[in-house]
Amino acid sequence: MNCDLNENQDLIVNRKVLVVDDSPVDRHLVGGLLNSQPGWQVFFASNGAEALEFLKNSNPDVILTDLLMPDVDGVELVLKIRKEFSKIPIILMTAHGNEELAVRVLRAGAASYVPKKLLSVELHSTLNEVLSTLRNEKNIQIVQDALVCHEVHFVLDNDISNVSPMVSHIEHLVGQFNFCEPNSMMLIGVALHEALTNAMLHGNLELDSKLRDDDESQFYSLADERKKKHPYAGRKVMFGAKISKEEIRFTIADEGPGFNPTGLPNPFEPENLDKVTGRGMLLIRTFMDLVEHNENGNQITMVKKHKAS
Repeated sequence: MNCDLNENQDLIVNRKVLVVDDSPVDRHLVGGLLNSQPGWQVFFASNGAEALEFLKNSNPDVILTDLLMPDVDGVELVLKIRKEFSKIPIILMTAHGNEELAVRVLRAGAASYVPKKLLSVELHSTLNEVLSTLRNEKNIQIVQDALVCHEVHFVLDNDISNVSPMVSHIEHLVGQFNFCEPNSMMLIGVALHEALTNAMLHGNLELDSKLRDDDESQFYSLADERKKKHPYAGRKVMFGAKISKEEIRFTIADEGPGFNPTGLPNPFEPENLDKVTGRGMLLIRTFMDLVEHNENGNQITMVKKHKAS
């Protein structure tokens, strides 16, 4: 994920997480990783039925679940939670060999996923990213029926810590149109977060995605280095959002050299699902209705249509 581990730590203070996994070893591993960072209160369920029973009496901030379990599989569990507890985000823990199921569960309403083999490096940043896109319904203003369209434009530098505040601001603007339910808005926020960080890290700073698969610490170290030197330091990200009751349209352009969009690997192929590389595009394409790149590969347009449109 494209989040610093220290980013938005206030968002996870005293957060409750329900870990669902039929493997005692994996539950112990995840619990240890969560307890290594302050602010988490961890609960466990060994299967989907236990998870649903727990949710009747408790309301966690996030659910972290395995996909393959004996009584209720990932798709069934997510569908039930989305129906009865729609405001709780779900993050999947995926293992090699269940990639196609992971895509089905994402489409059913899960917010993100973490390959089990990358839990130690990706779990906290994934939790931070998903929770940073949540909005507090109590702070949503009364729908402004007279508002027809809202269009805003921003110029951003390459500091990824500024992405979450930007996403939260856009979520606030979308809330004025009563465009979608909170869970759907969270998914749009995840897609926007991925696109903005991609423009900064891969577009302007020209960081190779494969480096994250090999050495994530070296990836972010190189990012910090390039932010301070020519020609990367002066590059900006141009971000525009046009919001109406019919659709949300995001345009994000960077000042990097671009790439050949036709050469992008298919993120839905099983061999690509178990890598950090390409996960951003998978989430973007899953959560948005239309995704297009310009010929130079340095601009992406993402559109989400209102269901009634």
